[in-house]
Amino acid sequence: RVRTTSQIDADLQDARGNLQFDEETWYFGLNPFGPKTPTPSYYRDAVRKLRSFNARLASCQATFDARADNLKQYIDRIASDIGSTSAILKERAENHNDGWFDFRADDRFWFAYGQLYAYYGLMKAAQADFEDVIKEKHLQNLWDTMDAQFVSALRIQPFIIANGREDGWLLPTHLTTMGFYILRVRSNMVEISNVLSQ
Repeated sequence: RVRTTSQIDADLQDARGNLQFDEETWYFGLNPFGPKTPTPSYYRDAVRKLRSFNARLASCQATFDARADNLKQYIDRIASDIGSTSAILKERAENHNDGWFDFRADDRFWFAYGQLYAYYGLMKAAQADFEDVIKEKHLQNLWDTMDAQFVSALRIQPFIIANGREDGWLLPTHLTTMGFYILRVRSNMVEISNVLSQ
């Protein structure tokens, strides 16, 4: 948002809407019945809008307002998102702990891993974009801790994902381990958010 008007950039607003489109719509559907615009078309349009914003930003025709409240809102959304992922991992770990024979465990694990990988890159970029805010609020130590938590989580790369019992002695529980690291990252984000709100 722009400081004086709270106006949202039109390209970013359009891109956001297109990226929230579900990933399962193709050329034809049953509900409602008939031809449809496929999901990849929406995503390609979102990429065009984001590139347009970046081009305008590079030529100083768009505004990026690096304020503490914008950073707080950004971090809160990411913390909420990874909190939901932690809940998904918890549900799978508690209700389907079949060890090596939980054939959906790898889907959950690698989804969480990919999400953390993407957010790690986004938070690195935010660190550069909001450098002045981080200095002003004395957040560097907290930010470095959060960064280290991301790296620790991303080091977990088992060859085969097992969803063993938490108190088991033979099979590991990779979902619970990943959930633990996700909650550590989220905890650091909440702490940063609390400092930003002061």
